[in-house]
This record gives sequence, C-alpha cells and structure tokens, in this order.
Amino acid sequence: MTITIGVHNSNPTLYYLSRLDYAQEELAAVGESAAFHTYVNGVRTGQLLTEGVIDFGGTGSTPPVTAQAAGHDIVYTAVSAPRPDHGALLVAEDSPVRTVADLKGGTVHLAIGSWQTHLIAKALDDAGLSYATDITPVRGGEDSESLLRAGGIAAWVAQGAQLVAALRAGGVRVVVRTGDVITDRSVFFTRRELAEERPEIVAALTRALQRADDWAAAHPREAAEIAAAHQGGTVEDWESALRALPWRIEEVGDAFVAEQQQAADIFVRTGFIDRPVTVAHALPRKAA
Repeated sequence: MTITIGVHNSNPTLYYLSRLDYAQEELAAVGESAAFHTYVNGVRTGQLLTEGVIDFGGTGSTPPVTAQAAGHDIVYTAVSAPRPDHGALLVAEDSPVRTVADLKGGTVHLAIGSWQTHLIAKALDDAGLSYATDITPVRGGEDSESLLRAGGIAAWVAQGAQLVAALRAGGVRVVVRTGDVITDRSVFFTRRELAEERPEIVAALTRALQRADDWAAAHPREAAEIAAAHQGGTVEDWESALRALPWRIEEVGDAFVAEQQQAADIFVRTGFIDRPVTVAHALPRKAA
C-alpha cells in the first residue's frame, strides 16, 4: 500500500519531510511505501482526505475545524509544539490602531481559512468584537504589505519569512503576537479508517514527522536555502523564521482539543462555519 502524504508550503514539517527520506524509511518498516501529493491551499486538506487523493495531511488550526463542519470524518494524529512567534498582526507604524478593538470598521488582510482566521476571530472575540460584522476580512496577497504601508488597509497578518522581512524593513508595528492569542500549532490528521484500522501507519508517520523536525532544527541554514529558492525571500529572513519554530511533535492533548473547540464555537457565532462542531469527535474511537 502506498500512503500519500499531502504537502503544501504552509506546513513546514511536511514541506521538509517531502524533501527527505524519512517517510519512506518509517513506512517501509511497517510494510508500506510513501508518496507525496503537492497542492496549494491547506484549506482543502479535509476534502482531499475524503476523496482519497491523500491519506495524511497537516495544516494550521482552522482547516480541520472547517473540515469537520463540512462533514469530513477526520481524526487528529499529532500536533506541533506551540509556535508563539510564527506570526503577528501588523499595522503601519503611524497607524491609530493600538489595540484589537481599534480594528472596528477596518479591513484586515489575512490567509482566510488558515490558522490566521483563528487568530483574528479569537482576538476580536476577546475584545468584544465579531469577525463577521466588525471588520472586513480580505484574503491577503503579494500586495498586502505595500497596501498596509500605504494606508490602504488597517492591518495585515504576516507569518514566517514575510514577517521577519517586514519587521526588518521597519515602518510597521506589532499589535498582536500570535502567542498572545492562540498556541498556533501545526496540526496533523487523517481519515478515520486509516487512523483506527492501521494505527501502526499513523505511528510511523509521526516518527517521520519528528525526524523531519529534528533535521530542520539541526540544519536551519540548509532549510532556509531550500525555502528561499522555492518560495522566494532571502535566506537570512527564512533562517530567522525557521529558528523561531519549536520543531517538536506532541500528542493531541486535552488543552489542544479545548482550544480547537473554542475556535469552532467562535466560528459558528460569526458564521464562518454554518453548523456546530464537536472537536472531540475528531479523535480516535476507543476500542470496545
């Protein structure tokens, strides 16, 4: 059996795993082989799992919640350690926005449907505001930083090397650091049948994830060179961003499930998802 692992640029562990031999080695030990399927938008991970295009994937915190809301029967398998410095909500240095509450009525650029939606929705909720009615969320793009600096938008959620580059250039100010609001973990999940019928495959993949993280932690310059050549940006900015990541895989714990449930409840209240989600339903069922 070939296990197809989904890969996109926004999940650093899977991004580097796809460039190393660890998945193949770990799966060979349980009699299987590895293949990788590259796609652009991690939001599609739940759909791709259900359709059988991939067998295993990883994203930030929001896509698995929206996958459950869409009826995809996913199971969480592992999470990364918290990534408090992975991203930040930026405003122009001379912006009147000093707190999240000051965003009321403004336009915010972010990667809609990613962990960034979780960040903004919860930050607004904590401030007594609503993602649905108090800001205009717009999908960010290559012009987000320039629009922010020109006063065309109120705020922008930046991450990774882009965040490092923006802060290095100056002229912007951090209003919210990711770790001030959410843990911002990488999240790994699969289809229920694979999780419950072949737990040895999930265990092998989890070992491969940690080995990829260990490699990235030990080779930050090489990892940065790979990302810069493939995704753009400077090696120096990528290296700074990668060194800020924890590079540690953890079990799915009660605190994570509680945080995901809080996000799901906020998403329902604001209409980001159209039906309630019980996050605990995305855990493996205990054998009778």
